[in-house]
Amino acid sequence: QIPKPRPLQAASVPGLLGMFQNEWDALMLSNFALEQQLHTARQELSHALYQHDAACRVIARLKKERDESRTLLAQAERQIPISAAGPAPVAAVTNGKRALEDEVGPDGKKIRPGINPVIIDELTECNSVLSAQRKKRQVPPSLAPIDALERYTQISSHPLHKTNKPGILSIDIHHSKDIIATGGIDTNAVLFDRPSGQVLCTLTDHSKKITSLKFVPRDELLITGSADKTVRVWQGNEDGSYGCRHTMRDHGAEVEAVTVHASQKYFATASRDSTWCFYDISTGSCLTQVGEASGQDGYTSAAFHPDGLILGTGTSEGVIKIW
Repeated sequence: QIPKPRPLQAASVPGLLGMFQNEWDALMLSNFALEQQLHTARQELSHALYQHDAACRVIARLKKERDESRTLLAQAERQIPISAAGPAPVAAVTNGKRALEDEVGPDGKKIRPGINPVIIDELTECNSVLSAQRKKRQVPPSLAPIDALERYTQISSHPLHKTNKPGILSIDIHHSKDIIATGGIDTNAVLFDRPSGQVLCTLTDHSKKITSLKFVPRDELLITGSADKTVRVWQGNEDGSYGCRHTMRDHGAEVEAVTVHASQKYFATASRDSTWCFYDISTGSCLTQVGEASGQDGYTSAAFHPDGLILGTGTSEGVIKIW
């Protein structure tokens, strides 16, 4: 084989140096182009990973909102009263039984059974007994003095409600069992066992914030009032859970206060619709509704006298009414 002749530039040392320089320059340019492509690829990968992470966060938030919406929808479907077509009376569900709604009078208002003389005698007798006991009662030696109260310090803290809707609007204590009930803006009522530091159960049937709650220790009941215009009576079970026993929908606005009578057989609720209702705990029926639903001074608080014969209510205009 005849070898190819050398190019003219390779015939001398300066020519060889020039060829080597040209090849080195071409290699460096190629390396620089590869580094630029690598840098661009890294930037694109970084943007893709950031967008993927943001998309995952958005998907998680949407799933959470979807689950909350489904829960609220299920609660709303349970709370919508069952309506029937035609002149047939409307049926409502209380304690698993179907009962006819209160009849409506000529003026369009519901006809209530009223507080009959038997109930009045019962309330009067309860007042007489409690009043006599209160007059004879002495200050217990275990009552903490003012100095001791000033030295109180916090010993524990328990986040019981959802953090996305923080805030506790009402609290009550079951003294014999040392159970604390709280009502929150997150629409839940939480029952907390203070000695063990454990949550016994969470009541989730309300669709809006719980504004007031009270224990009825005699029958192991809990009464909750909510901004969803409903009042619910919960029955305690042996395992520590509570189930909804009655649901009352007599108010036309937010229920702001729940107060239990000293006999623990009746309770009253006050609402922003300028009315207050008197209920029988055992049946969940509204015996009377006092006030005009079109009034301007909505009720914001209510409480029975310890002897049970006087009811006090407070309005949004700063007026206290004694009944």
